Amino acid sequence: MNPTPDTTTTSADNGGNFDPQQAAALLDQTAQRARRQFEPYPPWLLVIRAVGVLVAFGAVWLSVRGQHPYQHPTAAAIPVVITFGVLNLVATVAVARRATAGVSGRTRLRPAEIAVMAVIWVGVFAVMGVLAGAGVSDAVVYGIYPVTVPLIVAGLVWAGIMAARADWRACAAALAVAVVGAVAIPAGPAGAWAVAGVGLCVVLLGSAAAIAWRQRA
Repeated sequence: MNPTPDTTTTSADNGGNFDPQQAAALLDQTAQRARRQFEPYPPWLLVIRAVGVLVAFGAVWLSVRGQHPYQHPTAAAIPVVITFGVLNLVATVAVARRATAGVSGRTRLRPAEIAVMAVIWVGVFAVMGVLAGAGVSDAVVYGIYPVTVPLIVAGLVWAGIMAARADWRACAAALAVAVVGAVAIPAGPAGAWAVAGVGLCVVLLGSAAAIAWRQRA
């Protein structure tokens, strides 16, 4: 009677089995690959956004820093801001859709959450129109308000949404954005653009570093 072959020994001799260290390494590589694949805001995109914010806000600041009294950003700065906004929106949506394709549950934004953010943004700029119509000074309507209030309001609301999802990294980043908006207020209508640009750049770079560290951890 022939003895039953030891399949474990045979497989190991042929390289068919992983030892515990190999299995752990493979699991770690798989986990890192999954985190990169399903991250809707990869570090490279956040770095690009950080540079873009600095350029866009810096362009506005350069256009208004010599205005006494303050009036509004000059026409030369508007194309820079619009270009950044469009490119940022397209890149963010494209990357987020790719990362969440075929994924359901908490990864995707719910329609109610999207609606809340849309209402917030529309409401913030509707109030800006009301202020302009009421004769509020240009320094407020075209300076302090548009560069600080949207950051504060949207940052706080987004932080609440992320807290409800228990996404504490995103919640902290949103709170940091709100803080940037608040810190920019004392800088005045012209200086607020510079403070907000530098502050948002730092927040985005910090978020990119945190995500990269988490993916490698």
